[in-house]
Amino acid sequence: MKKHINIPIFVPHHGCLHDCIFCNQKKISGYKTSFNEHQIRDEIERYLSTAKGVPHIEIAFFGGSFTGIPIEEQRSYLELATEYIHKYDLNGIRLSTRPDMITKEILDFLRRYPVIGIELGVQSMSDVVLQASKRGHTAEDVINACKLIHSYPFELGLQMMLGLPKDTVALSRYTADQIIGLEPDMVRIYPTLVIKDTELATLYQEGLYTPWDLKTTIDLCLDILPRFEAAGIKVLRIGLQTTQEIQLGQDIVAGPFHPALSQLIEEKRLVNYILDYVKDMKTSIYIEANHKLYQALVGHKKRHLSIWSDHDPVINISQNADLPKHILKIGNTYHNGYKHAILHHTK
Repeated sequence: MKKHINIPIFVPHHGCLHDCIFCNQKKISGYKTSFNEHQIRDEIERYLSTAKGVPHIEIAFFGGSFTGIPIEEQRSYLELATEYIHKYDLNGIRLSTRPDMITKEILDFLRRYPVIGIELGVQSMSDVVLQASKRGHTAEDVINACKLIHSYPFELGLQMMLGLPKDTVALSRYTADQIIGLEPDMVRIYPTLVIKDTELATLYQEGLYTPWDLKTTIDLCLDILPRFEAAGIKVLRIGLQTTQEIQLGQDIVAGPFHPALSQLIEEKRLVNYILDYVKDMKTSIYIEANHKLYQALVGHKKRHLSIWSDHDPVINISQNADLPKHILKIGNTYHNGYKHAILHHTK
C-alpha cells in the first residue's frame, strides 16, 4: 500500500509571465487547459476513491506558477482544496511556482490556508544558463525566495534541470551544490527534453542546441545524488512522469528520455558499488540476491549481464529466495543492497 499520495491539480502555464525556451506544460502535464471547479472536485474524489488507508494525502497544484495567478483565482483554488482537507482530514496543500513570484505578501496570504509545501522551479543556479533558457529570473532571485520561505513554516522543494542551453556537467554540479546550500527539504531533478512546439525544439532542428545523451545524464545523477543524500535532502523524482503524451517519437523530439530512468540509475549505482567492493578479489566471486535485487543485478533488458560475465574474475550471480528483499550476499558477507545502491525510498 502506498504511504503518500499527491492529488495533482494541473494549471498549465497559468500564472507564468514567461515562455521558457524548453516549456510546453500542456504536453508535459497531459492537460490542455486548467481545471475548472467541477473538474477539480472530480479529480480529488477520483483519487480519494482509490486511496483508502493511505496515511498521507496532499492536494498539489502543479504545472504553472501558482502564485502568479490573480489573487482571487488563487483564493478560489485554495478554498476549494481546503474544503477537502477539512472534510477528509487530508494533510495539506502543496504548490509550485517561480522564485521571482515569492514575496512576503504572497507568503502571508498562503499561510491563511493549509499550505504545507512550496516548490520552486529553480532549474539552474547559473545566470548564463538561466538567461539562455529565457527563465526571466536570476540565481539571486532563487536565493532571496528561499530565505523568505525558510522564515515561514512551509516545506521547501526545489526543482533543477540538467542540460539546458549553455549548461555543462560542471555547471549542473555547481547548481546541485548551490541548491544543497539553500537547505531545501526535497528536490526534483529533470533532464532537459526537447518537446514539440517549444523554442528549444526549433533550436534543436536548426542545429543550435544539442541535448545531453542518456549516459551523461545517468553519470551526472550518480555524482550528485549522494550529495543530496549526505545533506539529508530527499530526492522526490528524477525525470518527467510518463504521460500518454510524453512518449519518445511523439511529443518528445530528442533528449535523454527513458520511462525507467530512476531504475537505470538505481541499477547502475548498485553495479558500481559491487564493482568497487570486489575490485581486489582475485578468486571466483559469487553474489546471491532475492528476486528484486537479482533483477536489478541483471539490469533493464539484461543490460548488465555482460558486466558480470566479462569481469576478471567472473562474477556469478544467482537468486536466493531465503534472503530478505534488501539484502545482498557477496561471498559470505551480507550487505544492505538498497542502503548502498537505491536512491529512493522503496515501497
